[in-house]
Amino acid sequence: MATKHILSNIKVLDFTHAVAGPTSTRLMAEMGADIIKVERAPTGDMIRGMPFLKDGRSGYYVQQNRGKKSLCLDMRKPEALDILKKLVAQSDILLENFTPGVIADMGLSWDVVHEINPELIYCSISAFGQTGPLSKLPGYDYMGQAYAGVTSLIGDPEDGPMMPMLAMGDVNTGVHATAAIGMALFHRSQGGGGQYIDCSLLDSYFHCQDMNVQLCSNTNGEVQPSRNGRHHPAVAPDGIFKGKDSYMFVIALTPKQWRGVCEVVGQPELFDDPRYATFSDRAAHLPEIVKLIEDWIVSMPSDDAAREALEAAYVPVAPVLTPAQAMEHPHLIERGTVRTISDRGLGEFQIPGMPLRFSKFTDLLPLQAPYLGEHNESVLRERLEMNDEEIMQLTENKVLVAEAIPA
Repeated sequence: MATKHILSNIKVLDFTHAVAGPTSTRLMAEMGADIIKVERAPTGDMIRGMPFLKDGRSGYYVQQNRGKKSLCLDMRKPEALDILKKLVAQSDILLENFTPGVIADMGLSWDVVHEINPELIYCSISAFGQTGPLSKLPGYDYMGQAYAGVTSLIGDPEDGPMMPMLAMGDVNTGVHATAAIGMALFHRSQGGGGQYIDCSLLDSYFHCQDMNVQLCSNTNGEVQPSRNGRHHPAVAPDGIFKGKDSYMFVIALTPKQWRGVCEVVGQPELFDDPRYATFSDRAAHLPEIVKLIEDWIVSMPSDDAAREALEAAYVPVAPVLTPAQAMEHPHLIERGTVRTISDRGLGEFQIPGMPLRFSKFTDLLPLQAPYLGEHNESVLRERLEMNDEEIMQLTENKVLVAEAIPA
């Protein structure tokens, strides 16, 4: 790629599929890495069939795989393994997110790969990690979330746990993997050589436990964190408040913020009331605090007017937006948090933007997602110096598979 970026000289062999692994390589693609996405014939990454679909082209796949080259191989054939080992020899990073043991069965275990290329950074992403009693089990985002004690905290206390409708764990794990790979590359640059990284959804989810684990441990289990619906059980106000026709988050942790709430709702004397002296004291009177704030919101001309009054008092507040509302918000649009891209098959549509921002690389790279096997010939010709006859033979033997690219 002509345009230089932070990872412009880094070559990545990407065996990932779905979301967690592709998130990591998607970020690296945005940073200029040269990524070969290895897809298993005949269908490639399973999310190629997930909506939105237009003429067989998946918007979900495009979002996760822009800037990558697709090499589609029949992994059961020895010629495919030979190709991959040759690519390993010249790569900086290998990333995979199969169930533990699968890539070893393919002939590309850490021991094999490390012998071929001692400088390679090899990262495995899995649901539960490469070791431990759960390690051999298959799993997705929600399995890691459930085992990490996270799902039990989501929902109303009077009902069962709820399922969040976004891939928090997959994306979070992909970001963890990217950070680990970056540190491993730095260590290699200091003469440390290649190394193996074991990154799991479960570990990443459990890492998000900010208060609950230490609280449970320090009280010897007397405090059992549980879901609390719309409000935090230990801090107030800290939760979702109902307005006339919408909801908003309001949080007041510091004395200054609580004073702002008291003044905005027209009861400044509450600031000196000993019942509400600290956020813990206020949490002990949570129903009163909720009623106080919700009654005030409803008394205002509109929910927006209530939010603006809290903003003017520097009280942290935010409307609870739908995805569609967030996509239209001027702040998200101006910062490129929501981004409009153009795809060869789907045309223009919006996706989440690049979350990493660098002062020396302010321009976004012009990336396209590959069609299945689109780069079979170019990868083998440019990387492995194969000639037309060799490539044609591999195609005829069905070692290489590719879909037709629309005109």
